[in-house]
Amino acid sequence: MSERQGSTFGFISRFNHWTVALVFIGMLCLGFYLEFGGLEREAKGPLMGIHKSVGTLFLVFALWRVLWRIVQGFPQDIAVFPAWQKISARIVHWLLLLSVIAMPLSGALMSLFNGRDIDIFGWFRVPAQDKNELISGIAHEIHGTAPYIIVALILLHLGAAIKHQFIDGDRTLGRMLGSR
Repeated sequence: MSERQGSTFGFISRFNHWTVALVFIGMLCLGFYLEFGGLEREAKGPLMGIHKSVGTLFLVFALWRVLWRIVQGFPQDIAVFPAWQKISARIVHWLLLLSVIAMPLSGALMSLFNGRDIDIFGWFRVPAQDKNELISGIAHEIHGTAPYIIVALILLHLGAAIKHQFIDGDRTLGRMLGSR
């Protein structure tokens, strides 16, 4: 049954949401640490390898998560919300879904089109492509700029969930936590 017909998120949607949220936030934190943690080059190497491996595998799961959301749709609202809140919620949701694809994809393209393989935990390699400064440059800009926008979107999303739970007292947050 499509989630469009009900007022709750199903188990798979909740699993997808929380898995993506935890990995994505963890990857953002690791990315900020790599960028601003003051690490020496030798210390960055292994962490960058983990970042690239997890990011590449995450891209596959993120594609599944976005496809699932497109197919399932969003559940019906459980309360009456002003139009601006409905529109804002949809914009933030779709921007977050776009972000979970754009970040790992831009990271992979940045490496691959800079002529660097991506080693996935030593299991296999995604082979480098011929160097292409245009593609790697655009990917670098996206990967370097988007995290700040994404952090703002996550905070907005969390703030709205907290507002709904504790100020409005509706069940919006409970739908994603699995409570009835």
